[in-house]
Amino acid sequence: MRLPSRLARRGLAIGIDIGGTKVAAGVVNSEGVILAEEIRDTPGHDPREVERVIVSLVQALSAEHRVLSVGIGAAGWMDRSGSTVLFSPHLAWRNEPVRTNLEKLLHRRVTLANDADAAAWGEFRFGAGVGQDRLVCITLGTGIGGAIMIDGRLERGNWGVAGEFGHQVIVPQGHRCECGNRGCWEQYASGNALGREARELARANSPVAQEWLRAVGGQTEQITGAVVTALARQGDTASISLLEDVGEWLGLGLANLAAALDPGMFVIGGGLSEAGRLLLDPARSAFNRNLTGRGFRPAAPIELAALGPKAGLIGAADLSRAAAWR
Repeated sequence: MRLPSRLARRGLAIGIDIGGTKVAAGVVNSEGVILAEEIRDTPGHDPREVERVIVSLVQALSAEHRVLSVGIGAAGWMDRSGSTVLFSPHLAWRNEPVRTNLEKLLHRRVTLANDADAAAWGEFRFGAGVGQDRLVCITLGTGIGGAIMIDGRLERGNWGVAGEFGHQVIVPQGHRCECGNRGCWEQYASGNALGREARELARANSPVAQEWLRAVGGQTEQITGAVVTALARQGDTASISLLEDVGEWLGLGLANLAAALDPGMFVIGGGLSEAGRLLLDPARSAFNRNLTGRGFRPAAPIELAALGPKAGLIGAADLSRAAAWR
């Protein structure tokens, strides 16, 4: 989707970000400012119930604001037309005509996007990627999400499922991934990978695990990437060391992407990005060491996302506004 020149015209849109535990919605203006927000729990795996929650959110927000359109960002694969969710891991959507269903219920124009695409669009329009026509956005959370901006448009590939960077095999015969393969990048450079490494050390009764165990009351299985990240930011040396390891893997994967895509910038978002320089400094070092043609080519900067956890909501709203003005 390219940015229409008429998008400068004012208009409000609702952006909805569907996660595994919550559905967040907000009214967003043409400058990317959220004017009002509502949050609901994600209602299990029933597609119809998810639709009812979305309708409830739109009704609540549009009662106080005149809304032009609705944009939805959700984890999963969308077809190229943006009308059908081919597969969504959180919501049990399988070849589900989500856009058609919701437009009938809402009587409004609905735009459907992958959550990483929505976040990338938000960063491109209003965040760290402003002014960058060739941008790769990486979302580090439970896994690794990705999106590509080329010449100011989202590149979704031939079938609509481009950007699944987390499933590039980076360690043949490595850790088993939920996708069915072994050695996927997200098994080494995600929040889940960080938590897994810490739990393994705790199960081995390693002395470096004491701070993690203390933080979770001795419950090893409660040690997550978020726990390790929080302790690293407080100065715990073991946590910092694990983040350095994850950063190394992150930088290696980014070097692979640079060889394939040659973007002008990488923008790193998602929950794990809260580690800031503790993650990005080792990632930048590994990126520079592994970059193809290093020393004879420019190296794309690696920057933190500016919009934080709101990027997907803001981007989904803005994508819907762009579609409505086409």
